[in-house]
Amino acid sequence: MIRTHRCGELNNTHVGQIVRLCGWVDGRRDHGGILFIDLRDRQGLTQIVFDSEQQKDIHQVASQLRNEFVIQISGTIELRPNDSINPQLPTGKIEVRVSTITILNEAKPLPFTLEDDVQASEAIRLKYRYLDLRRPKMQELLALRSQVSHQIRNSLHTHGFLEIETPILTKSTPEGARDYLVPSRVNPGDFFALPQSPQLFKQILMVGGTDRYFQIARCFRDEDLRLDRQPEFTQVDLELSFVEREDILNLTENMIRDVFLQTKNIQLPDPFPRYTYDEVITRYGSDKPDLRFELPIEDLSEFSKTSDFKVFRTTVEAGGMVKGLVVKGGAAFTRSRVDNLVDVAKDFGAKGLAWVKILDNGKLESVIAKFLNPDSLQHALPNAQPGDLLLCVADTPSVVHNVLGRLRTYFGEELKLIQSDCWAPLWVLDFPMFEYDEETQRHIALHHPFTSPTMESMPFLQSNPLKVQAQAYDFVLNGFELGGGSLRIHSSTLQQQVFDLLGIPKEEAREKFGFLLEALELGAPPHGGIALGLDRLIMLLGKTESIRDVIAFPKTQKVQCQMTEAPSSVSNNQLKELHIRSTWKADLKNQEE
Repeated sequence: MIRTHRCGELNNTHVGQIVRLCGWVDGRRDHGGILFIDLRDRQGLTQIVFDSEQQKDIHQVASQLRNEFVIQISGTIELRPNDSINPQLPTGKIEVRVSTITILNEAKPLPFTLEDDVQASEAIRLKYRYLDLRRPKMQELLALRSQVSHQIRNSLHTHGFLEIETPILTKSTPEGARDYLVPSRVNPGDFFALPQSPQLFKQILMVGGTDRYFQIARCFRDEDLRLDRQPEFTQVDLELSFVEREDILNLTENMIRDVFLQTKNIQLPDPFPRYTYDEVITRYGSDKPDLRFELPIEDLSEFSKTSDFKVFRTTVEAGGMVKGLVVKGGAAFTRSRVDNLVDVAKDFGAKGLAWVKILDNGKLESVIAKFLNPDSLQHALPNAQPGDLLLCVADTPSVVHNVLGRLRTYFGEELKLIQSDCWAPLWVLDFPMFEYDEETQRHIALHHPFTSPTMESMPFLQSNPLKVQAQAYDFVLNGFELGGGSLRIHSSTLQQQVFDLLGIPKEEAREKFGFLLEALELGAPPHGGIALGLDRLIMLLGKTESIRDVIAFPKTQKVQCQMTEAPSSVSNNQLKELHIRSTWKADLKNQEE
C-alpha cells in the first residue's frame, strides 16, 4: 500500500504504530537539528518530525522540502510533549517520527498561498482551480456536496423512487431562457439543445408508468449570470404519479429535514410555515422573503385616502397604493443617511421615497410633516413608536412591493437584523398562473406552461386569465428560492388550451411539444413534482456567498472557464464537418469598416 492511513485520522490510540502517509507539505518549521513538517491531505494535517542526529541522510532530504511538495513518508507515531500539543487539531496530540521519505513530486512557487482567507482575486483562483481546491474550506465544501447528494439519494430510495437519467442531447423547446445548441454532424443543418431542465422527460416517465422518479440532474441555460446562477447547474429533480400537492410538500420537507440533520445536525421546523403568494407579496414585498427577521410592510392606503399630502391621496385615487416600512430606532439616522436611503430607493425603481421621523415627544419630523396628522398616522401604524423612522413609497402595487421588499432586505443586512445561525424555511403557495407582458402584449406563464390550474379558477382561463391560480409551490430558505414545482397538466385538451392562451399556435405546439401532447392522449396519470437547486442548497449549508464556491469547476460571470480557457475557437475543418460557417469575424470586420 502506498499509504496506511490518512493524515487527519491519527490520534493517541495509534501511538507506537508504524504508519505510511502521503500528502502535500503544508508548512515547515526548522529548529536547527529538528525539522517539523505539516503533512496535509483531504482529511487533515499530521505533524511529522525529522531528527538530524538520528537520521542525517533523511534530514538532508527533508531540508529540500517546500510548500506543496508531494511526499510519502513512513515512521512511528509518538505522543507530542505536553508543551507542543495543539488542541485545535484532531491529530494535535501526536506526531510521526520519520524513518523513510520519498519525494513524489516537487512544486514550483505558487501564484497564491493556499489559506482559507486567501487574498488572491477570484480570477486567479479560478485560473489555478486545482490549487484553490486544495484549500481546507474548498475541500469541506466538496465533501459537504457529496454528503448532501448521498443523503438525498438515501431519503428518496427509502420512499420508493427510481433514479433515472434523462437525455442531455434533446430538442430545443421554449422554456424561458436561451438554449445551448449543439449542431448535428450526422443530420446536417439540425441541432440538439442541452436541457434547461428534465421537465418534459420526467412527465413522459410518469406516462410510462415509472410512478416515482428522481435525478440529480445537470441543466443548462444560456443566460446572464449572478452569484447564485451558472450556465450549467445541478438540480434535484422529482416527479410522482397519483399524488396531491400535500404529498409532494410533505415528502420534500422530510427529505430537506433529513439532509440538514444528517449533514449539519440542524433541526428544521416541522412542518415548514406556509404562505400564499398574495400574503408574502403584501407583507414582505417578495415571493422569496427572508423570514430570519421581522420587518413587515405596512399598508397606508386607507390613511392616504384622507391625507392632506396630495401625492399619497392622488396615487390611491388612481388605483395605486401607499405602503411603508417602520425602521426601529431610525429617527436617530442623520439627514445624510436618510438622503442616501432615498437614492437607494430610486435605484430600486422608486420615483421617490417619503420619510417621517417619529420623535420622542410624539411629533413628526419630515419635509411632509405639515401634511400629516400624527394621531391618524399612529392609528394607521399601531406598531410605530417614538424613535422610529417611517419610509413610504406611493406607486403601482408592483413598484411599491418591489421597492419596499428590496429595502427590507437592505435593512436586514445593514442593521444586522439577520441571525446568521437561524434557518427560516417556508412554502409559498397559490401563485398566479399567468402574468401579462406589456412588451410583447401577451400572457406568459409565471412558472412554465405545463403547470395545472386549480379547479376553482379553471373557468377564468377564457374570461380573465390573470385570475387563474396555479397548483404551483416554491420552497424558500433564508431569502433564496431553492426550488419550485407544481401539479402538471395531464390532459392534452387542457394543455393545448394553455398553449393557445400563451400565443403558441397549434402548429408550433405540435412541432415543439408534439411527443408530449401525444403522450397525454394515451393514458397519462395525474402527476406532479418539484426541482430543487442543489448548488444553492450547498451554498447556504456551507455558509458561502457564491455557488461558484460549491461547484468544482465553475464559469465566470462572462461564462468562461479560466482554467481551460473555454469557450474557444475551433478549426475550420471542424466547422466544415458540421456544415457551419461562422459570421463572427465578418461581423467584426464590418463594424471596423
